[in-house]
Amino acid sequence: MTQLTELTDFLGEAKTPFHAVAAMSSRLLAAGFEAVAQFDPGAMSPGKGYFMTRQGSSLIALRAGATPPQAGLRLVGAHTDSPNLSIKPNPVKGRGGCVQLGVDVYGGALLNPWFDRDLAMAGRVTLLTDGGELRSTLFDSGRAVAVIPSLAIHLDREANKQRSVNPQTDVVPVVMLGEPEAFDLKTWLADCLARDDAEFKGARVLDYELSLYDNQPPALVGIDQQLLTSARLDNLLSCYAGLAALIASDNAEWSMLVATDHEEVGSASTIGAQGPMLMDALTALVPDAVQNQSLRAQSWMLSVDNAHAVHPNFADKHDDQHSPRLGGGPVIKINRNQRYATDAEGAARLRLLAERSDVSVQAFVMRADLACGSTIGPITATETGIPTTDLGLPTLAMHSIRELACTADIPQLLSLLQAFYRRVA
Repeated sequence: MTQLTELTDFLGEAKTPFHAVAAMSSRLLAAGFEAVAQFDPGAMSPGKGYFMTRQGSSLIALRAGATPPQAGLRLVGAHTDSPNLSIKPNPVKGRGGCVQLGVDVYGGALLNPWFDRDLAMAGRVTLLTDGGELRSTLFDSGRAVAVIPSLAIHLDREANKQRSVNPQTDVVPVVMLGEPEAFDLKTWLADCLARDDAEFKGARVLDYELSLYDNQPPALVGIDQQLLTSARLDNLLSCYAGLAALIASDNAEWSMLVATDHEEVGSASTIGAQGPMLMDALTALVPDAVQNQSLRAQSWMLSVDNAHAVHPNFADKHDDQHSPRLGGGPVIKINRNQRYATDAEGAARLRLLAERSDVSVQAFVMRADLACGSTIGPITATETGIPTTDLGLPTLAMHSIRELACTADIPQLLSLLQAFYRRVA
């Protein structure tokens, strides 16, 4: 199986952060990593891998080294969440003979591309079993169950000139015909789960964390198929690259992959980059406060999150000297106002690493008259004190329902991360 096939398979599985963590967990187990409740260096063997998950949507994986961990770790950070439409707790509504579901916009989603798409539903459902046990399980409709139809051009003659989208009134998917009173989402979910697993027969759904996703699978496009289109490239592409690099780097010293949830909404949660998850893991590895400080000072983290490639139709949205191209290799992301964590020393180390691993790298700086986004990099650096450098794969249509990357960039990023874990520089 090629790296590209492995990536598209992963993207197809990882429809929500819960499914992403399940997909990563299964691959780690297959590679010989051991699932643990927390890290215990006294029970670890050099070269062996271990991982833990938190709340089903964040994961930290670790490969133990032969030296004491306080000598420093190499960490790759990414995030499991992507902008989406999240189903509200009391969602059922409708007009004109159509049953609809109310949604919240999660993160900074580009809304226009969500119209007229075949939308499936996935996430986590918490239910009470027939035996009185409270259980949470993954759910995936596996087929399109919703659509947000556009308003016909005849009823909005200005649609192609100026179109704004009201997320409360315009982005309300249709799920069936009939009256709202005839449909109960929780009953439908319970029926679906019972049909797929007899263990849930007679169970009652109490709550859920569900979102809609584009039912179209990842695809190679272009005359020569150099382009990859898929939902959730931001930031599952980075999750996959960090995972694949960690699995391949079986002779590396202490190495870690940190894949946290909630980056798209600020990372301020128990399992986000601003929460205690990573520091708890580092404290478990090195409990002594002085040695733990040494551990963090001697470590280096790469915050891997997609970068803006120059758009051929909107090239003036980029700084002329900092316009990364699709196919030009991974991008070092720089912002002196600390929206990215990269400093000159980190950028230099990363350039040396790329040079020694025969990988081309580019640089991105946002135009001075445009606001810059951010990543888990500055947050993680602030919370832990670990020197951190931001980089990512160049992409187009970031935060759209379907994003675009170049297939040639993917092995470049994998090679760079493997070299990082193996301390080539």
